[in-house]
Amino acid sequence: MRFTIALFILFFSLQTTAQKTFWASRVIAFSSEYADANTTKENKAFQALGKPNKLPQFGASVCAWQPMTQESPLEEFLIVGFDTLMPIKQVAIAENFGQGCIIRIEAFDEFDNLKTLWTNKNTPTTEVGRMANLILSKPTPFRVRGIKIVLNTNRVKGWNQIDAIAISQSETPIKAGINLAKNLPAEIIKENLGENVNSAYREIAPVISPDGKTLYYTRWKHPENLGQGKNQDVWFSEIQKDGKWGLAKPMGEPINNTEHNAICAISPDGKTILLNNVYLRDGSMAKGVSMSTKTPTGWAFPKPINIKNFRNKSEYAEYSFSPNGRILILTGQFSETQGGKDIYVSFLQADGTWSEPKNLGKKINTAEEESTPFVAADGKTLYFSTKGLSGYGNNDIFLSRRLDDTWLNWSEPENLGSIINTPEWDGYFSISAIGDYAFFSSQENAIGEEDIFKLRVPESIKPNAVVQVTGGVYNMVDKKPISARINVQSLTDKDTVCVTYDPLTGDYKMMLPSKQSYTISASKKGFMAVSEPLDFSKDNSFKEVKKNIYLLPIEAGQKMTLNSVFFAQSKAEILDNSFPELDRIIKVMEENPTMEIMLEGHTDNQGDWNENLQLSKQRVEEVRKYLAAGGINIKRVQTQGYGSTRPISSNNSEEKRRLNRRVEVTIVKN
Repeated sequence: MRFTIALFILFFSLQTTAQKTFWASRVIAFSSEYADANTTKENKAFQALGKPNKLPQFGASVCAWQPMTQESPLEEFLIVGFDTLMPIKQVAIAENFGQGCIIRIEAFDEFDNLKTLWTNKNTPTTEVGRMANLILSKPTPFRVRGIKIVLNTNRVKGWNQIDAIAISQSETPIKAGINLAKNLPAEIIKENLGENVNSAYREIAPVISPDGKTLYYTRWKHPENLGQGKNQDVWFSEIQKDGKWGLAKPMGEPINNTEHNAICAISPDGKTILLNNVYLRDGSMAKGVSMSTKTPTGWAFPKPINIKNFRNKSEYAEYSFSPNGRILILTGQFSETQGGKDIYVSFLQADGTWSEPKNLGKKINTAEEESTPFVAADGKTLYFSTKGLSGYGNNDIFLSRRLDDTWLNWSEPENLGSIINTPEWDGYFSISAIGDYAFFSSQENAIGEEDIFKLRVPESIKPNAVVQVTGGVYNMVDKKPISARINVQSLTDKDTVCVTYDPLTGDYKMMLPSKQSYTISASKKGFMAVSEPLDFSKDNSFKEVKKNIYLLPIEAGQKMTLNSVFFAQSKAEILDNSFPELDRIIKVMEENPTMEIMLEGHTDNQGDWNENLQLSKQRVEEVRKYLAAGGINIKRVQTQGYGSTRPISSNNSEEKRRLNRRVEVTIVKN
């Protein structure tokens, strides 16, 4: 047998040639593992499972196994198993810190017989860490079930850590690498936002408004900050006509006070912000998060958000909104943390409170601290910072994409690369809804201690495209603007987005993922809820859509088309995506118990005239039955079918014929 130690400084992937690498998947036994009053899962034996979390960098990490004591006269050992049973040609051990203590490598065969593969006769070097590759002269004559590594920690002063253990049938040395985002360009220009935004002081935590026109951030110890200690305050800068950022201004009271103030996130309509800490009326702060809404006179006094069982052991926390405003991504240290501060999800409840935070799981969270999460406008792409995954510096920025609607299933995090990530601390990655530029904090080439930078986002790390929908709500009769609640429902994944519209604070605004179809509706007491389809299924880039909504006042004689009631082809069967529209009719009729309506069915002129007439009658009768099943007295609903006799458009194209296939509702009595 021969033993070679390979020291690799720069690696680009975890790979073998022709043969697969198997990383340890379970701990079978160990002699000891580090623990103290401040740790939970840090430096436990299972931290040596899976791919390396530290290498190709070297140094201490809580994401590695560390025996309980240092420089012990007793042998320490770790036995791990793998998701395979095969002869092996190689064992790789990621010694991230205090390398040189391994004195023996042994293997268990499938009958649990222990075989020595290598005994160390070398003198330890002064290297901090290495990837130790034991390459055998020929494959083991038995199938390997587990690997045992034995340490003599007296060989090296200080602590000793093992990051990962792997086996392979290949002679090519197993390397530790960084899971880079795919297709990153060779050059990415990072642009310092300049002295209008940055100063000799510390600027961190940028939050870009969805339209990309206002940048909010936190500034430390600036002379214009409030309070004697000049603690951190929230500042903002607005984009100018020439494309440059204007001179930053502090947000002032009530957002800023004499305590530490920081903005975490902003809603898609730009009218709600999340703020760190709970604002108390006496000017002091408590641990938690607050929300402030924009009013005609400015930002309202921040109100606390009630998160069930929010008991954050960490001094710090960060928060991010989902585009629909009903999902809160936050960081904190709770009972089931992976170690340090983890990323969690909380869901808005019907009573306005938020559910108990759920941990996003081991794919996202590590024994190191995760921080600065940002959910992009597509609601699927998460950016965050950690040093618990292989990277380039103290903390690197990663991205992961949501795989389902649980918010607990994510893709393997991808490092954004060595141009974005530096040897220093990097985090607070924020992207506008347009997706063109990202804003982040960095110490490299800063004017002061830390600055805000921007870069044009490479295509491979962009969020999915969204559509920005804006508009107002108006009375259909007099065309005057009215306040209302707007609801958008996806016909693809049933996700909903809700916003309120107030004419005094400007147009409503929301961000909707492209490549989907939606129904948009508005509701207000005293008016019939109106809905219309929005089809963005063929859009794959950012665009802006203006959509005004007109509500019908509940007055006898008023008529409107039910734009979101659909039937099976040439049948009276109501399709499922019609139910939200019909449920809104039920709700309005419940709120107006004396209201009576007439349902009128219409078709185009294709096919037999008598059959069309009969079909129109059958369809409105099915709608009537649905309303009755929802609790509406059937006597309050009249029906009439007109077939193709009352077209509202010509029938010379499919697009125009579609307008003629409709159900209308007329208010008979209010």
